[in-house]
Order: sequence, then structure tokens, then C-alpha cells
Amino acid sequence: MAERPEDLNLPNAVITRIIKEALPDGVNVSKEARRAISQAASVFVLYATSCANNFAMKAKRKTLNAGDVMSAMEEMEFERFLQPLREALEAYKKGQKGKKEASEQKRKDKEKKNDTDENDKSRDEEEDEHMDDEQEGENEGEEEDVEN
Repeated sequence: MAERPEDLNLPNAVITRIIKEALPDGVNVSKEARRAISQAASVFVLYATSCANNFAMKAKRKTLNAGDVMSAMEEMEFERFLQPLREALEAYKKGQKGKKEASEQKRKDKEKKNDTDENDKSRDEEEDEHMDDEQEGENEGEEEDVEN
């Protein structure tokens, strides 16, 4: 873990993008203000993580979950952000479910294709064997004609 909160600053590009999205066009932000916002965001993330970790520890878990974060937000008196956070979490879950379903469908399609390819290969091998048998039968017939 980092020694100081300054060691855990969020990337400047991310902070700049968030600031631009939050402000109307034409509003400029000084480097000093961006740095202050970046530090405040880092402190917030550390504090929220610490609070969420406390909830996980009370539940005798080592893994933080979304419920821990929600409880931490409430404890930190950020209730007004709970609903947007729930909505974002729900959208994330739907996206993950869609990805999982697409992955499963892709796997099934691949298995189906492999089964079809194997059936085609088996059919081709059977046809080759049948043709070889016919060829041998014809060759034997020719040999008998030659002997007679």
C-alpha cells in the first residue's frame, strides 16, 4: 500500500476528462485547480474504500462488494449519490450479463461447428473407405479375369 495519499493520485487525463464533462463549454480550469480536484478525488476514493472495507470486515469478508460501497456512501452522508450509483451498477450488471451470454453463444456456435466438421470428416472417411472397398472389389474382379 502507498505511504501517502499523494502516491495514489488518479491519472491526470481521467481527471481532466471528468472535469470537462462536468462543466459547460468555454469554462477553463487552471492546473492548480485540476491538481486540487485530483487530490480531493484521491482522498475521497481512499476514504470510501476504507469505509467499505470496514463493512466487509464486520461481515468477516476480505472482499469488498457493491453493498459495502453503498453502505459506505450512506455512512459518509452521500445518500443523494446512492440512486445514480445503483443505476450505474445495474447498467454494468446488464452489460456483463450480455457479454456472458454472447460469450456462451459464441462457445456453443463453435462447438456446433466443430461437431459439424467432425461429422463431415467422418462422413468423408466413410465415403473414402467405401470407395476403397469398391476399388478393391473391381481390382479383384480384374485379377480373376486375368487368371481365367
